[in-house]
Amino acid sequence: MKRIIAVLLPVIVLVVLVGLGFALTSVFKPPVERADEQPRGLSVFAEVAEQTDLDLKVRAQGEVKPKRQIVVAPQIAGRISYVSPDFLDGGFIRQGQVLVRLEAADYELAITRARSGVASAEQALARERAEAELAQQDIEDLGIEEASPLARREPQLAEAQANLESAKAQLADAQLALNRTAITAPFSGRVRERSADLGQFVSPGQALGTIFATDVVEVSLPLSDEELGRTGLPLAFSETADNPGPRVVFSTNVAGQRREWVGRVKRTSAALNPQTRLINAIAELEDPYGAGADDGVPMAPGLFVDAEIDGRQIEDVVRIPRAALRGVDQVYVGDGPNGKLEIRTVDVVYSTDDGAFLASGVEDGELAIVSPIQAAFDGMSIQVVERMPDGSLVPRTPRTSSSDEEEEDTADAQVAGETDGAVQ
Repeated sequence: MKRIIAVLLPVIVLVVLVGLGFALTSVFKPPVERADEQPRGLSVFAEVAEQTDLDLKVRAQGEVKPKRQIVVAPQIAGRISYVSPDFLDGGFIRQGQVLVRLEAADYELAITRARSGVASAEQALARERAEAELAQQDIEDLGIEEASPLARREPQLAEAQANLESAKAQLADAQLALNRTAITAPFSGRVRERSADLGQFVSPGQALGTIFATDVVEVSLPLSDEELGRTGLPLAFSETADNPGPRVVFSTNVAGQRREWVGRVKRTSAALNPQTRLINAIAELEDPYGAGADDGVPMAPGLFVDAEIDGRQIEDVVRIPRAALRGVDQVYVGDGPNGKLEIRTVDVVYSTDDGAFLASGVEDGELAIVSPIQAAFDGMSIQVVERMPDGSLVPRTPRTSSSDEEEEDTADAQVAGETDGAVQ
């Protein structure tokens, strides 16, 4: 018995001492300190949404073509005896200027023969008139009341008159052929190419060259149905004084420098292109080599130009940075005072590199987040830093951290901002 007590007594004492130690520790341990600061959210850049009016633009491309261009060709045959020094590739020509002249000797002889025929016909008509008068006198002397037209020589007189008219027509035809030996320019313009030269024999309709007018050039701009709606043009449009077409700014690089010209849409094509399902808006520029030129540089035919067409104006839309648009129709909005993120579905009216314009979903003055955020969700904790137009940063979420932690947050926002434009 004494042996059992000797073994159990140290164990009981040890248990009592351990229990007493735990009790004393619980009584005298310091209270648990709780952190007052909540976990900090992701620092993000945001820019303010602003209400504005939107002037829609439609961009297209096309080739510059002259409004009038013809192939110069003779109406008669002959050998070329003269070529204007201006009738060469790139030459400037004036309306009525003789470009090519054919040898006229054969046609001058034809006029001489035609004049002789007119004289003979006139003499025959005079003789027939005299004989008709004599026949009429004989009929009256004989007292014949119902003489036949042949007895009165009416058919013979009509034949002589017709012969005279025919001779005069031959003379006019010969004179016309002589006039056609001089091939003149029907308008002022430039020579695109020349394909005949001095001494060459040409046939009627043979091409001598190509010329185009420089008063107006035009560009066919293919537009989709949506783009046509943005311009406000009807499907069958033709400009009038009361309904002018929209303004168009043409631009392209010429000799390494960007050039611009201002024209107008004059009409739309008669039908849609069956292959592309697009319709052409035909824009014109007047006097491209004069008043319409850009600092003396003309919008010459053959140039391939970019065109920006003025479209409709939409009032009271909200503009946000293009980087704030996520996917097709979502925007992350930052609640600065509460440090929360909201995911909004928006109605996008128009989007360009300069910004996205919304009809609804974001209000004027709200902060649209432009920093990329992965796995975003409604109510996500964030630290909003507004990026001002001058590039300065203004924190919009209240902070309880030390100044060192604030500087660290701003640095986080700057790092996030450097990835703007990344795939959202």
